[in-house]
Amino acid sequence: MELLKGKIALVTGGARDIGAAVSIKLAQAGAKVCVNYLNNKDAAEATLAAIKNADGIAIIAQGDVTKSADVIKIVDECKTAFGETIDILVNVAGGLMARKLLQDIDEDFWDAVMNVNLKSTFLVTKAVVPNMTNGGTIVNFSSQAARDGGGFGAMAYSTAKGGVLTFTKGLAKELGPKGIRVNCVSPGMINTTFHNTFTKDEVRKNVAAATPLRREGEASEIADLVLYLASPNSSFITGASVEINGGTYFV
Repeated sequence: MELLKGKIALVTGGARDIGAAVSIKLAQAGAKVCVNYLNNKDAAEATLAAIKNADGIAIIAQGDVTKSADVIKIVDECKTAFGETIDILVNVAGGLMARKLLQDIDEDFWDAVMNVNLKSTFLVTKAVVPNMTNGGTIVNFSSQAARDGGGFGAMAYSTAKGGVLTFTKGLAKELGPKGIRVNCVSPGMINTTFHNTFTKDEVRKNVAAATPLRREGEASEIADLVLYLASPNSSFITGASVEINGGTYFV
């Protein structure tokens, strides 16, 4: 059964890793997907090809989601391709950028981390919501770091993701009367480029060993959760942060 048949979805940071898995999963469920990317056009085209090879429908839309002009362009491209209504927004775009301690964080770095994780979520949501109707859904991406402060050198990142968590709860209250649900997912250690880049192999092995399920998560497992939150199957869930970390952290 195509849970999302007839729905239009926009996925920021949708070209690779978790974003790609989410884009493909939503398309498999019947949604027409706008896959946003910043620089990696090859990855975006590979995700688009995977969707089309599975008889899904999608476009790719380049743009920097930390800039309002780009966000408006992305939304307009999605509407031009698929119509005036956007039913599903998934704010995946974000990143650690670098591991830095307080003494090494300057104002530019702090602002950059806040922009890519928190400001982007605000800008895209603000642009999309006027195009949503009753039954619309927003899925934001927080992190286990928002709950526990993150790993060594991830203070700026964890702070930004804490902001996403709070933004989600406040927005759920504001949009609920309009029939729009807002939730977020908070992943723990997931096997992605993020950790390939920023986390040492030894640390990853130690975290996996300390996890009750004794492994890292996979992007496909995050995508399954996003599909649930974006679909009518979760119709009475809003303002929630769903922890998906194999049991390393309980709320």
